[in-house]
Amino acid sequence: MELFSFLDPLRRAGFTADFVPRITEVSGSYDKDEALAELEPYHRQAIAKLDRDWSQLWRAEQVHGIELATITDQSQGGSQVIAGVDGLMCAQPGIVLGIYVADCGLIWLADRETGSIALLHSGRKGTEGGILPKAVAQMGKEFGTRPRDLLAVLGPCIRPPHYEVDIARQLAEQACDCGVGEFQDSGICTGVDLATHYSYRLEKGRTGRMLGLFESFPHQTP
Repeated sequence: MELFSFLDPLRRAGFTADFVPRITEVSGSYDKDEALAELEPYHRQAIAKLDRDWSQLWRAEQVHGIELATITDQSQGGSQVIAGVDGLMCAQPGIVLGIYVADCGLIWLADRETGSIALLHSGRKGTEGGILPKAVAQMGKEFGTRPRDLLAVLGPCIRPPHYEVDIARQLAEQACDCGVGEFQDSGICTGVDLATHYSYRLEKGRTGRMLGLFESFPHQTP
């Protein structure tokens, strides 16, 4: 969505990225499954705006861990949810990765040289467990990614004083420690503007979910 300029660094680098904020027509006063079911038509519209089909969307189950899955074949799509993971990686064009958030850190991780990507869900547990450095290392093993070629973007997440843990600061430090070439923080706190963002903490768990979307681009060999 045009409103979210924090994605501009990714777009300028040639990547397709989007962020679906709070949907005002959806109150979010129910459990997660009910919320996602009511949000699905709006999220389908977001996928269509990327000129992709819902069947090309891959999502993580999101269990507040640090496991990642590599998506290798779009023909196995059908809007699949990968069990037991909080991060998705891909090096093939035509595949859209999706992560839901409502306070946790949402990280777009892009290799500007190979075109490979990762999309991460990093809440308190995932951040403390090191899902970001793990993704950097795994992209190196699977895609030949060099940390210095990576662009990382952190989306809206909850921050002090609305939460006692500064997830954004920890993630910035981890990115620096593992050699990420560029780390961009949106600087947006989900607890500040409930008209735009869902906040699991402030809404006491009965809320909807925002959706981050990411697609890799085909790398052209010189």
